[in-house]
Amino acid sequence: MNALNVTPGEQKQALIASTLAFTVCFAVWTIFSIIGLKIKTQLGLSDTQFGILVATPILTGSLSRIFLGVWADQYGGRIVYTFQMVVTALAAFLLTKVSTYPMFLVAALGLGLAGGSFAVGIAYVSTWYQKERQGTALGIFGMGNVGAAVTNFGAPFLLIMMDGQWQGVAQIYSAVLLVTAILYFLFTKDDPALRARREQGIKHASFLEQMEPLKNLQVWRFSLYYFFVFGAFVALALWLPRYYVGAYGLDLKTAGMLAAAYALPGSIFRALGGWLSDKIGARRVMYWTFGVCVACTFIMSYPATDYTVAGIQGPISFNITIPLWLFVSLTIVLGFFMSLGKAAVYKHIPVYYPGHVGSVGGVVGLIGGLGGFFLPITFGVMNDLIGVWTSCFMLLTVLIGIALVWMHFAIIRMNRRDMPDLNGPRYLPELDNIKS
Repeated sequence: MNALNVTPGEQKQALIASTLAFTVCFAVWTIFSIIGLKIKTQLGLSDTQFGILVATPILTGSLSRIFLGVWADQYGGRIVYTFQMVVTALAAFLLTKVSTYPMFLVAALGLGLAGGSFAVGIAYVSTWYQKERQGTALGIFGMGNVGAAVTNFGAPFLLIMMDGQWQGVAQIYSAVLLVTAILYFLFTKDDPALRARREQGIKHASFLEQMEPLKNLQVWRFSLYYFFVFGAFVALALWLPRYYVGAYGLDLKTAGMLAAAYALPGSIFRALGGWLSDKIGARRVMYWTFGVCVACTFIMSYPATDYTVAGIQGPISFNITIPLWLFVSLTIVLGFFMSLGKAAVYKHIPVYYPGHVGSVGGVVGLIGGLGGFFLPITFGVMNDLIGVWTSCFMLLTVLIGIALVWMHFAIIRMNRRDMPDLNGPRYLPELDNIKS
């Protein structure tokens, strides 16, 4: 037993079960990245309509993180997690019974509850670990983002097995999620914080008390960081199959596999990001993330261009296009550093707000999720209005650049207040004792 009165085996069991459940939920949450292309063809949707369709589950998943996170703090993550998965499995099945675009949007709203699992899992997992190990534990849990890669890689093959019938894919996802919910409930225990409250007869905090930390500007600052490192990650996981099909003329199976090559490092290295945040500080990890990502998206934003210059012996024509191999390589680098950044943001929350991880983590996740909602829609609108495939990366370059500059000047301002050196391996390597 340790200071939390839990054994290492109990910690491992809670972490593994929660991570596997989150992986399944994330796979369901991003299912429209593949079956959405079939629905687009079936209904004759524009890029804007397609963007709205794939982003709608992200909206529900984002908004639900607040109340699901608070419920996890109040009633325990185990029961809330199970309830959320059962309801989402039902919504995934009902998706196969609709036929019109408005009803698809309604069904997508229900499917989006899968995304709310993140706030529940963060609240549940964090209670099993001491402060000095929470960054690594939450980083491992966040590896459940690999569910996006599972969908991008596996769903196209399921489509082939189902003779192109996307309904069969959705039904399989529904069944898998329902089984996951049952197994999760059977193989997990109530978290230490909930058990301690029950033993001491302490009533859980009210909803308003749980939301009290949201008065701190610091919470919203973390949220804006997460808007890019998570929101843009989800947006690209949803958009890249469509991008590869349209910009490079690839078939859906190949496009899905290449999109998975982006989503995979964007997920599995989150544990590394948590470990690095524990060891060298989250601020340094965030600098790496924003700096490398803005360089990648800047290169990727260059559109295929034909040039004609006046040569000595006449006009010289040539073309500049980012080759597919380079583009795929840049997405892998982008996904890797986004993965580090996601863990770095969430390193702070259980340390600053140990009694409000669900509510604060829910709000941070909400803002990040809204990035995953608004960005695919914006990508579709920009495609329709501008007519340039790389316009989505132009937008991301601007957003990341703003975030990098804003973070840098915030740090300079803190240094002028004679703050201690925050570059070392500290629990709070970014904003120690700052609440505004």
